[in-house]
Amino acid sequence: MLLTEIGHYVAGERTATLSDKTMHHAKRAVIDWFAAMYPGTVINPGPMLREALAEELGHGRSVVFPAGELALTRTAAFLNGSAAHTAEFDDIHRDSAVHPGCATIAAALACAQATGCDGETFLRGVIAGFEVSTRIGLAMTREHYKFWHATATISTFGASAASSLILGLNGDQTAHALATAATMAAGLQQAFRSDAMSKPIHAGHAAEAGVTSAMAAAKGVTGALDVLDGPVGMGAAMSGKADWSKATAGLGRDYNIEIMTFKNHGCCGHTFAAIDGALVLKERHGLTPDQIARIEVGGYRPTVDICDRPDPRTPVDCKFSLQYVVSHALVHGSVRLAAFEAERMSDPAVRALLPLVDLRLDEEIDSRFPGQRAARVAITTRAGERFEFLQPTRKGDPDMPLSDEELSDKFLELAGSVLDAADAKSLLAALWGLEKRKSLDLPGTTAPAARRASA
Repeated sequence: MLLTEIGHYVAGERTATLSDKTMHHAKRAVIDWFAAMYPGTVINPGPMLREALAEELGHGRSVVFPAGELALTRTAAFLNGSAAHTAEFDDIHRDSAVHPGCATIAAALACAQATGCDGETFLRGVIAGFEVSTRIGLAMTREHYKFWHATATISTFGASAASSLILGLNGDQTAHALATAATMAAGLQQAFRSDAMSKPIHAGHAAEAGVTSAMAAAKGVTGALDVLDGPVGMGAAMSGKADWSKATAGLGRDYNIEIMTFKNHGCCGHTFAAIDGALVLKERHGLTPDQIARIEVGGYRPTVDICDRPDPRTPVDCKFSLQYVVSHALVHGSVRLAAFEAERMSDPAVRALLPLVDLRLDEEIDSRFPGQRAARVAITTRAGERFEFLQPTRKGDPDMPLSDEELSDKFLELAGSVLDAADAKSLLAALWGLEKRKSLDLPGTTAPAARRASA
């Protein structure tokens, strides 16, 4: 049975021989998660959610960021998972359109801290979670992404798998945990086609549901093992064209965690190729904003459906507005945290470019989604010159990856927006050495009072 096979893979990953390469990429994923998570802790809904769940803080052994408060395992997974998806800097598995890290690593970290496991076991849980979630995402096909937020639905499996490994479940127990997780997987795309705060909660819910499913299975709670491929299961209900052979293809042999996309821009990933292409034209032809008369962007279907927002006014809207992020890149040279501050969102030079951006569907580019994330960008100048560039991929994708040095710089920039510089550097060094750590009590992440309470 499908889930039984996956469950036994997860349990086996606890002692499987893993290459240095795979472990290194797991550390990269964790470093990227911390980089994305820290700025998300100080942006709503993060502070609001911590206030809403205040009575659940101060108990347990798992850490809630940024202040290092202790919390019960599920609460920590929910809050940290939500924060990791808030600033829009979290990882992407390109071919499945899933952000696996936000929920998977939040769940793994909460369980690791609750159980006191070592760094290597934590990384093994992360690896198993990425492998299971990305393959289920591939199996659900592009049809799933029409209505469902794949990070909300599919990342639930990553969180469940990671939690199951770290909590020590056997193969059959893990299969039941995954089955229970499947029936808690939810998250509609409509939630982020407006100025709403629900999208990051999708990741938090996925993390919490994954932890809950594993904790329940450890005590004997069973799930429907045909919940994925049954006649009224997840595939039938949420895809219609699921190909379950993809859920186990290469499992335990080819590691998807080695081909992750790490974001170079702080906004929706469906805009990245257009940003990169616009920056190429800006640099190649020495273009300045005042020279530009028109900006044409041809993209794939989700870029058009999700990111065609010609007059955004709030941070959420701006992060999902191709018009805004491309204009901001052409004016300021990048799209990082500062792009969504009030001063930047009202910048006259940026606002002047917004109505000049024409976004349309490019059928050729769309035919290659999700395996290729491209954009065709053309800029016409006021002098009548027209420059065009096909951006074939995105900076940060596996065929144009961030180097370890670039990833470290991203971490120090983003985590350093919340932590002081010394704490950020200490934490980064600890994360690069995770496989050697005896526990997940990481430097700079736990408040002194919380450390005393857990001693």
